[in-house]
Amino acid sequence: MPEKLSRRDLMKKSLRAGLIVGGVAVFGTAGYTMLRKRPIDEIYGKYPDESLLMPLRVTNPSAPKPNVILIYCDDLGYGDIGCYGSRAIKTPNIDELAREGVIFTDFLTCSAVCAPSRAGLLTGRHPFRTGIIGNPYPADSPFLRRIERQIAYIFTPLGSVDLHEENVAAGLSGREITVAEALKIAGYRTAMVGKWHLGDYSRKPEFNPLNHGFDRYLGVPHSNDMQPCPLFRDKTQLEADIGTNQARLTGMYTKEALAFIESSKDRPFFLYFANTFPHQPLYASENFSGKSRAGKYGDAVEEIDWSVGEIIKTLRKQGIEQNTLIFFTSDNGPWYEGSPGVFRGRKGQSYEGGSRVPFIAKWPGHIPAGAVSSEPAINLDFFPTLLSLAGVEQPSDRIIDGKNIEGLLSGRNPRSPHDNIYFYHYDHLEGVRSGKWKYFRKLNRYVWPIPLDAEYLPDAMGKKQLGNRAPLLYDLSVDPGENYNVIDTYPDVAEKMHGILVEWEQQIKKNPRGFRK
Repeated sequence: MPEKLSRRDLMKKSLRAGLIVGGVAVFGTAGYTMLRKRPIDEIYGKYPDESLLMPLRVTNPSAPKPNVILIYCDDLGYGDIGCYGSRAIKTPNIDELAREGVIFTDFLTCSAVCAPSRAGLLTGRHPFRTGIIGNPYPADSPFLRRIERQIAYIFTPLGSVDLHEENVAAGLSGREITVAEALKIAGYRTAMVGKWHLGDYSRKPEFNPLNHGFDRYLGVPHSNDMQPCPLFRDKTQLEADIGTNQARLTGMYTKEALAFIESSKDRPFFLYFANTFPHQPLYASENFSGKSRAGKYGDAVEEIDWSVGEIIKTLRKQGIEQNTLIFFTSDNGPWYEGSPGVFRGRKGQSYEGGSRVPFIAKWPGHIPAGAVSSEPAINLDFFPTLLSLAGVEQPSDRIIDGKNIEGLLSGRNPRSPHDNIYFYHYDHLEGVRSGKWKYFRKLNRYVWPIPLDAEYLPDAMGKKQLGNRAPLLYDLSVDPGENYNVIDTYPDVAEKMHGILVEWEQQIKKNPRGFRK
């Protein structure tokens, strides 16, 4: 028997359909012209010819070359694990990592959105340099979904969609160097399991992880809410769409990861484990479903914790725990569920709740057990740090925005190498952090799900009364929740921070791609 719709649901569905049909009819060719993609090269500049790119070399043969396991969660919040304060979700294995290694309190991601964060992670470069300023969508996503996204730009002024989403690169260019490609130069075996989200390789094979430095791969091309979502092993499609059969994914990824570790114990390896969860929609296998005190979200996180425990057990069984560097972190803050801890904001926002994430590192004998670092670092730092540990030179033909944080990890150099950390939404430069100060010149027009600045409000919603809130200045040492704008108290600090932004912006405009000429 068909499900009976309430009057409200019926009105919502009718309105949604009406907007789509009406939008297509009203805007037609003009609407398409306004919203069509601009060529990426027109926005960011062209990549240099391959002949001009410089190959990397091993310059330090005596480098330690640890095995590296990078566990990257999807939409995991700062407050979602025990060692970061969660009381609802049990994470004993992740907490053990923290006790045996270092926990960072001020670790940031280069973007509070999935794909740009991953582009920065793997290349060490700000996402605008790669053109992946937002999430690439499946090449064959349902027609009405594509039309709906287009119309949403026009008809949803209070929505969260940004026009710049249409100027996202289709995937990661082969001219970019990933950390996997760099480590292979030092003799590493490489593998990836999980979510890629750097190009729909089911339609454009050049974006497959195997074409970006990975020897083995099992996973999906994008987020689990995007349709269709195929499952691939290497370059072979195993399933056309995982659909709602997703409760098996964490277990499947873990089994693949363990097999790779066991087969690679006799030489250095790099494993990039990109969990599908706790991104929505949420799933957990039978052993974890309904077991946590935090609903489906907690179930998914506790299964990830189990996966971490299985990895640790396997390292010990194979006798390689001492020479393995494990990282655990997240691509951005939590989305609809999950905890940003004490911080303001969520996924998609440059507030700390969207950009500050858990980060734990363990390497016995090299990273002190039980250490805590409150120095700022960012996920761009993985690339230069891992190249240094593997003895591979840093690229000379391009700008690497990340910094080597080996000293922060070991405690030998407890000061952050970053003078400033910049906050982007898509390709919008929104703010900068320098020490304890964080300054927003002008935040994204939309902050899920309502506009932030009064200048975007209609008069009827209080524009005249509220005034324009930007720019904003926060002292994170006393106000980590970004609750109090102190720009009137410290105008000199705000002026200095604004100057830093302007200088950086001018520098970037000269050479967005960041290749040396």
